Amino acid sequence: MTQAELFIELKKTNFPVAYLKFKTSVSLPFVIFINNSRKGISADDMVWHKFNYYRIELYTDYKDPESELVLENVLDNAGIFYEMDEADIPSESMHESIYTIQI
Repeated sequence: MTQAELFIELKKTNFPVAYLKFKTSVSLPFVIFINNSRKGISADDMVWHKFNYYRIELYTDYKDPESELVLENVLDNAGIFYEMDEADIPSESMHESIYTIQI
């Protein structure tokens, strides 16, 4: 899956979605995704296969299991395995659900 294909999948949440940041202000909930790193598997002294690790951040104004379920259903339907963490951002009055994926 490419970054463009991931973007298309994330848009299926019907939340505003952007890579890295939005150019203008958007309402909660929204999704940001970032390519955290790229790692490879080597064979015969060259990169045989590359893996991209993305961080998908769902921002809500409070812990919102319904919004998390929407995003998780999109990831599940696309066959994307994820791990989830979360954090509160008191200075912004927001909650962040963080999904780490490998594609």
